[in-house]
Amino acid sequence: MKQLITALVLVLGLTQAAFAKEVAGVKIPDSIKAGDAELALNGAGLREKFMFDVYVGGLYLGQKTSDAAKVINADEPMAIKLHMLRDVSGEKMVNATREGFENATNGNTATIQNKIDSFLAVFGDEATENNVYDMVYVPGKGVEVYVNGKLSNTIEGTDFKKALFGIWLSDKPAQESLRDEMLGS
Repeated sequence: MKQLITALVLVLGLTQAAFAKEVAGVKIPDSIKAGDAELALNGAGLREKFMFDVYVGGLYLGQKTSDAAKVINADEPMAIKLHMLRDVSGEKMVNATREGFENATNGNTATIQNKIDSFLAVFGDEATENNVYDMVYVPGKGVEVYVNGKLSNTIEGTDFKKALFGIWLSDKPAQESLRDEMLGS
C-alpha cells in the first residue's frame, strides 16, 4: 500500500510539473522545443476583446527576460503559443493579425507582405475553439507555424520573426496586459 501511495504522489507531482501555469482554464506547458533547443515559459496571459476571452498566449524563451525589445530583436530560438478559447472567423483573425503587423512595424509591411500573406493562410476559414497555434522561431530556418501540433508552414527571415513577435511585444501590442503577462511583468 505504501508503494502505491508513493507511486501516486510521484505521478501527480510529475503531472503538475509539466504545466507551469493555468490561464482561463488552459494549462500552459512549462516548456516546448524549438529545433534542438528547449524553451521555458517566460509568461502567459489572456487576450480579451469586447469583454470576451479570445485566446491564451504564452511566450517561450531560452532565458527569462522582461525586455520586449531584446526578445523582438534576438536571433535565437523562441516561441509564442496561442490557445483559442472561442471560435473566431478566419476573416476576423486575418484582419486582427494584419493590424498587429501594421502596429508592430509602424506600417512598414511592404517588404514582408508576401511572408505575412503566407502566414495568414494558417487561419483558414476559422480559428476554432481549442485550436493551438505554435509559432516557433528557429535561427537560420525561420518561423515554423504549427496548428494543433502539425507543421503547417515555415516562413523564413528574421525580418518576419521580428514583426510577428512584435504583434504581442511591441510598443503597440495586441493588448498591453497580455504583453506584460507574457514578459512576466
